This record gives sequence, C-alpha cells and structure tokens, in this order.
Amino acid sequence: MATASFAKFWNHPAGPKTVFFWGPMMKWCLVGAGLKDLSRPADKLSVSQNLALTATGFIWVRYSFVIIPVNYSLAAVNFFVGLSGITQLGRIAHHRYIENPQGTTLPVKA
Repeated sequence: MATASFAKFWNHPAGPKTVFFWGPMMKWCLVGAGLKDLSRPADKLSVSQNLALTATGFIWVRYSFVIIPVNYSLAAVNFFVGLSGITQLGRIAHHRYIENPQGTTLPVKA
C-alpha cells in the first residue's frame, strides 16, 4: 500500500521529478523571510516590496488553479506569500497612521 502511494506521488505530473514540485518548495523561503521580518521594526519595512509580494502571491494563487496540472502546493505557498505581504503592509500602516500619525520621531527607550 505504501509503495503504491509513494509511486503515485513520485510519478504525479506535479511530483518531485518536475519543476512543479521544486518551484513551490523553494518559494517557501519567501514565506520564511516574511516570518523573519515580523521581528523587524515596522519603519524599516518596504511598502513597495511587500505590496509586490502581496499582489504576486494572490495572483499566482489563481494561476495555480488554472494551469494543468493543477498545482495545490503552488497555490498554498503563494497564498502564504500574499498573506505575509499583507501582514507586513498592515504593520507598516499601523506604524505610520496609528502609532506615529504626525511623522515625528518616537523616543527610543534605552
């Protein structure tokens, strides 16, 4: 049973013998970078970079369901890329418009 399941996975059109498998696997690094950026101060984050990550992430989710073979792993990773981008954009907006609305420099705690 396990051998048959592994063979089915191995020989799938989006299996590990194809770029349809390895592309999404490598893209998880972008999600990891987004998680790492949660520890960065919001004033050090790039709006354009995170806007691009959000847009491409969610656009590619849709594309993942249109291509043949349908690539669920690509859809999942792109959803999380978009989610990490939109989370960072929310942090930037909160910092700029809620925490520091006048654009003044906040005092640094020693």
